[in-house]
Amino acid sequence: MTPVTHVREDPRLKAVEWRDLTHLTGWQKAYEVSLSAPWLGMSFVFFHTGWIAAGLVTAFFFFLAALRQAHGAQHYFIGIGRTAQDWLLAVLSVLMVSSLHALQATHMHHHRHALEPSDFEAATARLRWWQALVAGPWFIVVLHWNGYRIARPSKRRWIRGEGIAVLCWVTSVCLWGPAAARWFVGAMIAGECLTGFFAVWTVHHDCDPDLQLARTQRGIWKNLVSYEMFYHVEHHLFPAVPTPRLPELAARLDRAMPHLSREQVF
Repeated sequence: MTPVTHVREDPRLKAVEWRDLTHLTGWQKAYEVSLSAPWLGMSFVFFHTGWIAAGLVTAFFFFLAALRQAHGAQHYFIGIGRTAQDWLLAVLSVLMVSSLHALQATHMHHHRHALEPSDFEAATARLRWWQALVAGPWFIVVLHWNGYRIARPSKRRWIRGEGIAVLCWVTSVCLWGPAAARWFVGAMIAGECLTGFFAVWTVHHDCDPDLQLARTQRGIWKNLVSYEMFYHVEHHLFPAVPTPRLPELAARLDRAMPHLSREQVF
C-alpha cells in the first residue's frame, strides 16, 4: 500500500459522509444570526451601570459569539443568502472594529494554503505562545493589509466601506460617546489584538501541514463555552459543513480516523 502523504488523500477520509450536514434548519439559521445579540446588550448594560468586570466578561462572550457568526458568514454557510451574509459581516465589522471582508479574503487563502509559507492567517501558529500574544496587534494589521491586497474588486468595495464605517464609529465613540460605548470599543480592540493567539495559535500550533492540519476539541462543556469553534480539523477537512453540524461530523470522523482527535486545543 502506498503511504499517505497528505491527510486529504487518505481513503478513510473519502469514506466519511458529510453532504447531509451542509444544511441548517430554520431555527438553526435564526440562532446563528442572533447569537451575539444578548451578549451585546448585556455588555452595554453592565458597562453603563458601572459593573466593569461583568461588562468585560459579557463583551468577551460577545466577541466569541460574533466570531462564530462572522466565520459562518465568511463561508456563506449560515443559509440566509450571500447578500444577507455580506451585510451581517458589515454590521459585525463595525461592532468588532475590523473589516471582516478583509479577513474573509485571508481566511479563504488560509483554507487553500493551510500552514504553507504563504498562509498569512497562520503566521502566529509558527511562534511560541507568548510570541503569538505579543505579536497580536501587528498581526491583525498585517492580516487586514494582505486581505485587501488579495481580495477581488467586489470584496475591496466592502472592505473600504467597512473601514470607513469602523473609523467613523470609533472616532465618534472616542469624541462624544458615553463611557459604556468607550469601554465596549476598548474591549473589542483588545479582542482583535488577541486574535492571533486565541483564534490562530490555539488551533494550529505544532500541527503538521500534511497529516494534521489543525487541532480539535472534545467534551460537551469545553465546546459549550467555546461556542464549538474548536472543531477545527473537522472544519478544515470539510469546510462546507456549518458550525452547528460540526459535532455530528466529529463523531463520524472519530469512527473513521480517531487519530485526528489526539491533538486537542485544551
